Amino acid sequence: MTYTSKEWHLVRRPEGWPVPEDFALVTVELPAPGAGQIVVRNSFVSVDPYMRGRMNDVPSYAPPYVLGEPMLGGAVGEVVASANPEIPVGTTVLHGLGWREYALVDAGQARVVDPALAPVSAYLGALGMTGLTAYAGLLSVAGMKPGDTVFVSGAAGAVGQMVGQIAKLRGASRVIGSAGSPEKVAHLTGKLGFDAAFDYHDGPVAKLLAEAAPQGVDVYFDNVGGEHLEAAIGAMNLHARAAICGAIAQYNSTETPTGPRNMAYLIGKRLRLEGFLVGDHAGLMPQFLAEVGPWLRDGKILAEETVTDGVDNAVEAFLGMLRGQNLGKMLVRV
Repeated sequence: MTYTSKEWHLVRRPEGWPVPEDFALVTVELPAPGAGQIVVRNSFVSVDPYMRGRMNDVPSYAPPYVLGEPMLGGAVGEVVASANPEIPVGTTVLHGLGWREYALVDAGQARVVDPALAPVSAYLGALGMTGLTAYAGLLSVAGMKPGDTVFVSGAAGAVGQMVGQIAKLRGASRVIGSAGSPEKVAHLTGKLGFDAAFDYHDGPVAKLLAEAAPQGVDVYFDNVGGEHLEAAIGAMNLHARAAICGAIAQYNSTETPTGPRNMAYLIGKRLRLEGFLVGDHAGLMPQFLAEVGPWLRDGKILAEETVTDGVDNAVEAFLGMLRGQNLGKMLVRV
């Protein structure tokens, strides 16, 4: 049996902001699974900021997308055909062949998940790579301790919302977030329990951060880079730590980005800025699930999702995420 599937291909390298013409929706026929393979009907696919970097043909931690071939990304779905007895038909799995309706997956590249424990979409967000990124960056990389003041940029996004809530549950004395709209700011200080938040459009980030954190910052979780990173360095206390997760402020820039102009503060304040990739912290997954899973189940963590329906609209969802139109995790319901 074969499967007719729609899938998105990158057909042109974006220059600056991606446009719909950089992508093509292609219909293909997938064969029945060979030995050790499964066919997955995707339920949700993830669109994430890091995917913008993979659209450029430059060396990076993840290989660039190949023009004219299907793009890759996180997905969760149900097995509809199997040539692997350990993953029978009907199993729900997490895998890396997103941006499409059906995926032919080597069973070794799929992870079985339990839809009874949480909605399947959570395995792409709060209980997946997104949540682990927040957990590992905050606790392992930045070494947050009870009593720390924590600042999170891009705090209303998929990772940022998790960082702030985990910090509060782990005993941070004050959690501050930046976001891109008054509505997001209200969401952070309302439903998510941040102590303070600001809209970075309202003035220089350094001024806004100084007002929100008059006693300085002990931990900075950076999703944005640029002006936010410079402001955070200026506000960081003696021996403060920063986990550098992303730099979305420059992903679509056509000019060479300007680095922070106050790096000399690292010396006198004895600061530590450390970049990280979530894949380097895969060993934390059992600990992460054991701690964060019950918080999510008991309602102590709110995992906001913005869901776009239909694989045909995946590019629209991706572009919307880059423009900050999402609250929490951006997903496409296939």
